[in-house]
Amino acid sequence: MIKKLAALTGIVLAIIHFPAYGSYAIYVGKNLTTDGSVFIGGSGDEVSSHWLEIVPAMDHPEGATMTVGVTAEAFMPGLLTQIPQVAHTLRHLTMNYTEFEGFPPPLTNGGLNEHNVAARDVWSDSRAELIAMTPNPQSGPQYSDLSRIAMQRARTAREAAQITGQLIDEHGYSTYGGNSHMFADENEGWVLMDFAGGQGLWIAQRLGPDEVRMSYPGYIREIPLDFQDSDEFMGSDNFISFAVQQGWFDADAGKPFDVSQVYGDNAAKYPRDEMEKELLAAAPIDLRRMMNAVRDPRVSKDATGYGQVAQLRRNARPQMNLLWVAATGSVTAPFIPYRIGIQSVPAEFGKHRYLTKGEATRFVTRDWQIQEATEFAARTFKRLMYFTCDHPERFLPEVTEALTAFEDRLIREQDEVVNTANTLYDAGKDELAASYLTRYSEESALAGLRLGKALLGSIEARTREIYGLRKPEGDIQSELDYEAVRCMPQ
Repeated sequence: MIKKLAALTGIVLAIIHFPAYGSYAIYVGKNLTTDGSVFIGGSGDEVSSHWLEIVPAMDHPEGATMTVGVTAEAFMPGLLTQIPQVAHTLRHLTMNYTEFEGFPPPLTNGGLNEHNVAARDVWSDSRAELIAMTPNPQSGPQYSDLSRIAMQRARTAREAAQITGQLIDEHGYSTYGGNSHMFADENEGWVLMDFAGGQGLWIAQRLGPDEVRMSYPGYIREIPLDFQDSDEFMGSDNFISFAVQQGWFDADAGKPFDVSQVYGDNAAKYPRDEMEKELLAAAPIDLRRMMNAVRDPRVSKDATGYGQVAQLRRNARPQMNLLWVAATGSVTAPFIPYRIGIQSVPAEFGKHRYLTKGEATRFVTRDWQIQEATEFAARTFKRLMYFTCDHPERFLPEVTEALTAFEDRLIREQDEVVNTANTLYDAGKDELAASYLTRYSEESALAGLRLGKALLGSIEARTREIYGLRKPEGDIQSELDYEAVRCMPQ
């Protein structure tokens, strides 16, 4: 694809920053799980600082707006614009991060909101001709804007897809070369793909209770030509006709419309199909198996900013909606349970300066002094990853065993957590219930951090004594994902 793009645009190959082998998302329908939950998990692949944030529900005055889009510094330049904000936005949990060139921070790939709608954001290529015809400058919401708005507004997965599509219809779309979203609720999922080209092209497909889907990259295959007449699909009005106009699809040939083949460029091979088959074969899937899939070293690596698993099932109250989050790539970091009702995030898992955009150019204020003084969990688990993945055949099994045992204990505790919190809520002691949920998540997170530090100390000591510390050669960093640290045996 890069060669074709260079030929069409004249862009020098060295400055192309496609997120190859990027973010991933996994969906498992409720008929394929042990308890009828819908599972959705995955990660965003961005190398900057990541931190967990609770975004409260908010009321906005009439006429309020929000800034969307990309700047002139983006690989595919754009303009920032204002679009209307709704009167009320929903409470949600999200992992924020700061760096994607030309995309104003903080950025997000989704999360979980108070209506038990979860979202993941995953790259997906557009064909080179679409990239070449993208306006310069472009305008409209970009992937993070769409993910954030879905968390702020959607009450179902279907509504998340509808909202995202309507935003593209009304305001356009600022792209980095193509993207996709995965949404899920307690009943179903949706995959939505949005394409480069400035044509407002988007398509969404329902994921049912008997399906497994892995976006890596995001994909949709065959769709009916009359897809807008089906409850299983939605998309832009020009989705079929534009391909016909460009000569990319012959509507009279009697062949199905393959979305990824017509509009995408997914020639590379990924472990996506293999992992989908493995999950289908393992059904019914429990939470443990879902965590294992998200942690799989074939996809979880240094470029993985965090790990998430949402277990979506009906709760007595929205405060109990549950998101499991690993502070960095879950291959060497534990999943910690956070419920929508928590009131704060442990300082160690909040925002820090490490790998945060622009922080090298300024001093810490007194307001942030103590926050910055705390240990940053993402940095600790990143160090554990680097030591573990230098000799994964030796150290990864013991790290995986320890993290799994720790998480299994937390999983066993969840019934008690739910019963205790609901008893307090039922008694009208809402503040005490929220305090209990907050304290439980904080204690779990800090216990996970202590485990990570213990593993790190042991593996660092043995690395020094058994292997010694290798001296680096060449640059400290690379823009090529395949050169990133992985925990796969060499």
